[in-house]
Amino acid sequence: MSRYSANRPAWMEKSSLLARTVKCTVLAALLVAVVFPFLVVVSTSVSSQEAISRAGGMVVLPTDLSFAAYTEILGGGVVSRAVVISIVITAVGTLLSVSCTVLAAYGLSRRDSFGHGPLLAIVLLTLLFTPGIIPSYLVVKELGMLDSYWALILPTAINAFNLVILRNFFLEIPAELREAARIDGAGEFMILRRVVLPLSKAIVAVIAMFYGVAYWNSFFSAMLYMTTESKWPLQLVLRVFVLEGQDMAVSGEAPPPQQALQMAIVVVAIVPVLIAFPFVQRHFTKGVITGAIKG
Repeated sequence: MSRYSANRPAWMEKSSLLARTVKCTVLAALLVAVVFPFLVVVSTSVSSQEAISRAGGMVVLPTDLSFAAYTEILGGGVVSRAVVISIVITAVGTLLSVSCTVLAAYGLSRRDSFGHGPLLAIVLLTLLFTPGIIPSYLVVKELGMLDSYWALILPTAINAFNLVILRNFFLEIPAELREAARIDGAGEFMILRRVVLPLSKAIVAVIAMFYGVAYWNSFFSAMLYMTTESKWPLQLVLRVFVLEGQDMAVSGEAPPPQQALQMAIVVVAIVPVLIAFPFVQRHFTKGVITGAIKG
């Protein structure tokens, strides 16, 4: 073994055949554990009642395809309305949360900003102590947001963890760049827009994905604040129809199987996240690596 090879870290050494075999086996097992349940859900959602009955309730490989369940749930009604509501809440909530988090993080990254110390202490305090369900409900009620879509957005508009991560990233940006822009006559908003944000695209994309997934998957806030069923987002509809086992109101002479309908709702709830992730994966990887290096 050469001197250079002896001084290299263990993870830089070439793995043996046995080690590579073990790694491939473990990764294959993890892949099967992740893909197999999703395959079962998709297969059941496109199966007929006879195929579901023969398989004992959950179909692994569909024999006779039927898209009646998707036609039923996306042809208007509870699920179609819930999908639109979830898309709007996710889009508006993510845009608002990212904007507020960026502005707050930039302000807190300036040590000479007004109220920097007390405001930062308040943000850090929320990481240790949560208000609880009853106080949160009372605040939303007093603000007149019960049974309003704003109750699903405003209480979680800023996540303290995301704010701290973004603030720490802004602190690592060289101060000389801001000073140079300030000498050229740029104000704080211009510096944020022209200097800071272009250097922070990766971490902002990661924060946006965190917010988007949180809004899309949130159901507890809707269960707590929304009383009108026609205003329910998709995740609450999913919980009621799948987890609680309530029957869906279907139309037509030969309605699709109930299990196929339930699995179709699960697929509709999962697919948007799977579609969006590849578009931010490059920024996500870069943001995680950059955050780890700067940390």
